[in-house]
Amino acid sequence: MLINRKEKKSIRSAFGNALVEVGKTNSDVVVLDADLACSTQTKIFQKEFPERFFDVGIAEQDMVASAAGLAAVGKIPFVASFAVFVTGRTYDQIRNSVCYPKFNVKIVGTHGGITVGEDGASHEALEDISLMRGLPNMSVIVPADCRECNQVIKYAANNFGPMYIRIPRSNVCDIFDENYEFDFHKARLLQDGRDVTVITNGETLAEVIEAANLLQEQGYSVQIIHVPVVKPLDGDTILEQVKKTKFVITVENHSIIGGLGSAVCELLAENYPIPVHRIGVNDCFGQSGKSELLLDYYGLSADKLAVSIKQQIEKHR
Repeated sequence: MLINRKEKKSIRSAFGNALVEVGKTNSDVVVLDADLACSTQTKIFQKEFPERFFDVGIAEQDMVASAAGLAAVGKIPFVASFAVFVTGRTYDQIRNSVCYPKFNVKIVGTHGGITVGEDGASHEALEDISLMRGLPNMSVIVPADCRECNQVIKYAANNFGPMYIRIPRSNVCDIFDENYEFDFHKARLLQDGRDVTVITNGETLAEVIEAANLLQEQGYSVQIIHVPVVKPLDGDTILEQVKKTKFVITVENHSIIGGLGSAVCELLAENYPIPVHRIGVNDCFGQSGKSELLLDYYGLSADKLAVSIKQQIEKHR
């Protein structure tokens, strides 16, 4: 599978533009931000619909509580901030004011993972998916490119229930063409293979595809499954596909604890026990640096993934 990794686009801008699209078709859509509209790109919605945009200031807990109130009277609130703030600082409000009453609030965490870069460990959310997938009634979605992000936002606006959508700070390359259709209920087999099944999502999908291409040149065959919806997990597709290789590697820009890798391990442990190797941030905090250097340092770049996947294939042969 070939992708153009040299041309990258802002997935945050795709998010902002998608908000405008759903705002034009549904006057109940409102947006709340916590003094980060330029960073999250909700400023695009603010410019188009100033009367439906609420900047609460640096008060994320108030933002989520206000969104719950708006949802209670029939609005469809999207709240946005850095992933580390919109999940960590607001966990009590999300749990008790959104998920418990099952209010129709959409939470968008931008700047997810270590690719926040120079802002450093305090701003790099590596546990946000774990926090959100542990909550009853909460869905968790991690789109991989701008087209998928656009479709995810539209899906969220048109379907009821609490949702957490996670996107990165860094720009992303196009992976899906104009025929792509996001399916909330389905994981997607992107490439068949015989040696190992690699399961990933978000911005690491591009790295996995490139790693698979590098390994193909060395005679290795890598199956790739893209799982944009971490919860509810499409267990049927994963179980069907992993039976071809009987060995799984998960890759995520998140702690290996509690995220996609954990979800896959839970599924397989109960239904089809096979070896699983998780690649992600290994139970530690991030650090400041260029996003591409951090990906490499934590073993999530295409080059480092190719080495790790090859080693695991040889180990399990």
